Amino acid sequence: MTALRTEPAATVPAATTSTLDLAGVSRWYGNVVAVNDVTMRLGPGVTGLLGPNGAGKTTLLHMMAGFLAPSRGTVTLDGEPTWRNPGVYRRLGLVSEREAVHTFLSAYEFVLASAKLHRLPDPEAATRRAIELVEMESAQDRKIGTYSKGMRQRTRVAAALVHDPQVLLLDEPFNGMDPRQRLHMMALLHRLGDDGRTILFSSHILEEVEQVSGTVQVMVAGRLAASGDYRTIRRLMTNRPHVFAVRSTDDRALAVALMAEASVSGVELGRTGLTVKAGDYGAFTRALPRIALRHGIRVRQLLPEDESLESVFSYLVEA
Repeated sequence: MTALRTEPAATVPAATTSTLDLAGVSRWYGNVVAVNDVTMRLGPGVTGLLGPNGAGKTTLLHMMAGFLAPSRGTVTLDGEPTWRNPGVYRRLGLVSEREAVHTFLSAYEFVLASAKLHRLPDPEAATRRAIELVEMESAQDRKIGTYSKGMRQRTRVAAALVHDPQVLLLDEPFNGMDPRQRLHMMALLHRLGDDGRTILFSSHILEEVEQVSGTVQVMVAGRLAASGDYRTIRRLMTNRPHVFAVRSTDDRALAVALMAEASVSGVELGRTGLTVKAGDYGAFTRALPRIALRHGIRVRQLLPEDESLESVFSYLVEA
């Protein structure tokens, strides 16, 4: 039996780092505001772009890619505006959510056309490398019209990577991919980010973002609601108690002791341990070992229960 590969087969070439900057960016259509006063900086690494439908994610990506002009503010790549500046496409690749592939072409022909549009010195070699990166070698000569949605998506990613861009923007890149294809694409994005490329991808599946990147940009109703590592964002939400699962050698005695701790707002004793609500994350995690030691109790498990990306996202959307 042949083992499944989850790592990209091809070596990712070294990249020169680039930075995308948005300063006070807004975009409106008549009376409808799609993006409202967004400021962010994207540097090397992988960042997830999150938000409910209609939050402005696609509009934001299209402004970053130079497809849309900001109604207000500036979008720059390494200090150069992306709007009406074809030169930025030497450093930037985009995979939009809407499919735009010619079904009568093969994957090789489609990616080769992209390589030739970029006027690469050796378009054939660049095409082979890009197709190998997305593991499409075995189907590269078949017509795209015979592909599954996941295969078409990988072909589009190859076309966006053919010129080794320093910045890659992907709108829902995992759409239509099976579990194996998802694993491979996640590994590829990790490799690209670790190599120094700036990767921004949007996804409506929180688990995908959590597995690929801890760093997020969260859009809600056209505004940037939060930015950074989602665990840090959660710990800064002082208006919501932090929930911990705690197991110890004497849960009942520990529950009584914790109720006297100022940072604890509630303790529930269950069959599998304690559920503790704490208003101050740092104060509680510092106090717990001290309290346990004082009462001769050994803590066997301490797990934050609402520090997942799903919890953070739901709190931000509800705010």
